[in-house]
Amino acid sequence: MNRFRILTALLLSLLVAGGIAIAQRPKENISPGRHPNLAAAQRFGEQAYNKVIAAQEANEWDMGGHAQKAKNLLEQANNELKQAAEAANRNKR
Repeated sequence: MNRFRILTALLLSLLVAGGIAIAQRPKENISPGRHPNLAAAQRFGEQAYNKVIAAQEANEWDMGGHAQKAKNLLEQANNELKQAAEAANRNKR
């Protein structure tokens, strides 16, 4: 029984560590000089991502997978913001 608990705790730790390694923090890569509103949105997205991590830590990562899904969606939003900035760059003459 004791060995089972240790093995379970070890596997759970590996899963959490793997999830952290896979999830990437949003990158601030939009020029605030060219696109101040998109750059601000990107900063706010990174702040939200960091708050989700803080919530996960405060709740010992037991949030039913919803926090991780929120982080994934924030990363997706970050990528869309970057693509919007690139599209605006292409359309400027």
